[in-house]
Amino acid sequence: MANYTQLPAPSPEQGLSRYLGEIRKFPMLEPEEEYMLAKRWVEDQDTDSAHKMVTSHLRLAAKIAMGYRGYGLPQAEVISEANVGLMQAVKRFDPEKGFRLATYAMWWIRASIQEYILRSWSLVKLGTTSAQKKLFFNLRKAKARIGAVEDGDLRPENVKRIATDLGVTEQEVISMNGRLSGGDASLNAVIGSDGEGATQWQDWLEDEDADQAGDYAERDEMDARRELLADAMDALNEREKDILTQRRLSEKAVTLEDLSGQYDVSRERIRQIEVRAFEKLQKRMRDLAAEKGLMSNV
Repeated sequence: MANYTQLPAPSPEQGLSRYLGEIRKFPMLEPEEEYMLAKRWVEDQDTDSAHKMVTSHLRLAAKIAMGYRGYGLPQAEVISEANVGLMQAVKRFDPEKGFRLATYAMWWIRASIQEYILRSWSLVKLGTTSAQKKLFFNLRKAKARIGAVEDGDLRPENVKRIATDLGVTEQEVISMNGRLSGGDASLNAVIGSDGEGATQWQDWLEDEDADQAGDYAERDEMDARRELLADAMDALNEREKDILTQRRLSEKAVTLEDLSGQYDVSRERIRQIEVRAFEKLQKRMRDLAAEKGLMSNV
């Protein structure tokens, strides 16, 4: 992959505007061209093909990197880490899976950026589980939503609400809030209060042998899709929601016969409502994904 060294590199001296101007010169790929390039890379390890796939997606990497301002890190370095994630995505991309490289790459890009922020923000790794990382990257937004923008201790009711919203314990919210507000702590600082089982910061150190970027990318994708689905459901009326949920979102699908009895309509009418609801849901998910820059392949 020697051609990767030929990529434009953002730097403070160069200026961000100049870098963004440079990467706009690389053309976007049509689906057929992207597929053939990916095939040549997978089958023949053709580095020119890999290079074209990377350069055509540098704008995507930069766009995602821009969303991670506010952590006190040089934007050029964040973009460079985004490019590292992009390269990893190209290296692992399988064109036979049926989706575009951008859809696959965005998760690797985010994982690379977030791992970099966690490494650089402090000498101590702030956490390795999906829930801990989600807490780190979402605590500020969660506090802003409930008006708790101060840097001091959170009120008990705010701690409880944030813990519920983010799916973590109240103690983790308290600890992370203190961490973000008060700077570095000792490796031996206790972050739990379970007696002999108390957790220290050193217990959250990263396992270098684990493929955390890949694991987190997969979990992050599932979280994003669940959020898209929940938001998109608002496009349906109550009957459509109920029928679609019972038919496609339940562990055991309810039969058309049973639903026709519940709603006192024909089985064909239930089927029509289900199909229409699913089409509406797909369209709404695509629209939401586009608004959020997720490039969903729903």
